[in-house]
Amino acid sequence: MKPRRVSLLDLGLDSSFDAAMTFVQSTLQNINAGCDEPIVDIDFVRSRDPDTVLSAFTASCDVLHVMAHGDHSVTPTFTSSDGKVNISLEQLGEVAAEQGQGISTGAIIADGCKTGTGVWQKAVRDCLQGEVTYIGTSAIIGWHESGVFCSAFYGALFRNRGRGMTPADQARDAAERAIKAYALLTDKSCPFKVMTLKPSKKARIVLA
Repeated sequence: MKPRRVSLLDLGLDSSFDAAMTFVQSTLQNINAGCDEPIVDIDFVRSRDPDTVLSAFTASCDVLHVMAHGDHSVTPTFTSSDGKVNISLEQLGEVAAEQGQGISTGAIIADGCKTGTGVWQKAVRDCLQGEVTYIGTSAIIGWHESGVFCSAFYGALFRNRGRGMTPADQARDAAERAIKAYALLTDKSCPFKVMTLKPSKKARIVLA
């Protein structure tokens, strides 16, 4: 079976984000341990270069995991801790329209604060090549919340290698299981939320 591709994109670029993303990498690498053939192919990008970041956003994969601060005071934007890297979804949508290539993945994990709100969902839909499972947050989170959820999510995602399910369906099932596991492990409501997003009318026109 062809390994599923997970793209890890670190825009946080500080020690806390580095620790959290290192944990995610280790979790995925452990999934491959002892297998005759790799189950997951990990593509990791940590960069301040806008062109590199935008290329990572539009690369085809099964899961696109973006780790950064989430800001929507002006427009939904992924930003680094030092404020030097800011990638707005509006900007991403414009680039997608110019190149005819949007976000092409089965699932998006927007691993930052309050990325599951309606304004984020709307902005993401303008960048989509096709239907995705979108996992965002409803609160301010830190590395601990991210670590607990992601370990449960990736453990569930690869438990049966997704036989008979699309990448989007696999991710939705894994996210729902991870949300339940988070609540069980922490006795707290999980800040991560899962939903299905379809391309907006604008995206369907420019990315057809």
